Amino acid sequence: MFVKVWKEIEDGKIDPVYCIYGEETYFIDETIQRIKNALSRQEEVEMTTFDLEETPVDFVMEEADTFPFLSERKLIVARNAAFLKPAEKGAEKIDHDLKRLENWLKNPSDFAVTIFTAPYEKLDERKKITKLMKETTVMLHAESLDDKDLAVWIRSEAARWGKTIEDEALDKLVEMVGGNMNQLQMEIEKLALYLGEENNITKDVVEDLVAKTLEHDAFKMLNAYFARNVSEALQIYHDLLRQKEEPIKLVGLLANNIRTMNSVYYLHKKGYPPAHISKQLKIHPYRVKLMLERKDRPTEERLLKALNELAEIDLQLKTAGGNRERYLEMFLMKSL
Repeated sequence: MFVKVWKEIEDGKIDPVYCIYGEETYFIDETIQRIKNALSRQEEVEMTTFDLEETPVDFVMEEADTFPFLSERKLIVARNAAFLKPAEKGAEKIDHDLKRLENWLKNPSDFAVTIFTAPYEKLDERKKITKLMKETTVMLHAESLDDKDLAVWIRSEAARWGKTIEDEALDKLVEMVGGNMNQLQMEIEKLALYLGEENNITKDVVEDLVAKTLEHDAFKMLNAYFARNVSEALQIYHDLLRQKEEPIKLVGLLANNIRTMNSVYYLHKKGYPPAHISKQLKIHPYRVKLMLERKDRPTEERLLKALNELAEIDLQLKTAGGNRERYLEMFLMKSL
């Protein structure tokens, strides 16, 4: 859907109102930027941004209905349209005039392009305003790509910089960065600029240049532990300690990863497909793929035993003194 809409924007077919919902911010930011670029080809574009968690929607409509000074069409971005999602008691900070908005949506001004963003997983389909948004605006769902589509997108981003990326390099890039498309886009740009005239992105280049995240290191440390690779697990742990990471924080990350692993394996055993597991647990499809492709997959008993030991370490770190780094180090040295 985004590719089709982006092509229309590129061709100059820009609608008066867009509504983009979903948690993949890359699609939200990219669509806004493409519309801005298209509007500013001939002349400077006026752009105004509102946060609807702090500002009534009336301000958005008034701005949209005010003639632009510098260009034929202005761009208005109304972020965090929380009135589109299920209501949370006591969470509403602003009283929006939704009746006025409903009337405005039926006849928006033609000299403004207004983009409503709702960075939430789901909208409340029962609300009248949500139904009207679907009827009167270009409604786009910004959701995470599955592993196949993500791979296609990464290759296209690399090609945009005149580069190709090896299969192993692509897998390593997603393993290190995760599925955050904004972060992936920045890393691909960095890799392309580093290579200069060279065309091929290799696994070695990715390992050398891409910034490792704490979540990635914790996941890698846990995998080494379950593979009984004590030296690798300890090396990652000591590297993290040198980076001033707290043992209690690492214990929490390891425990969360084990719970996620256990849930993934349980749902897979029940016959759920990877895409459904990803949505059920709200984790990226590629992370599910990595867990299910493990040849040395730990048993449920082993996972639960490790989780129990981490709970004891957490208690020790909160109550006991002495060498705090030693508790988790001893855990990693054990071979379950």
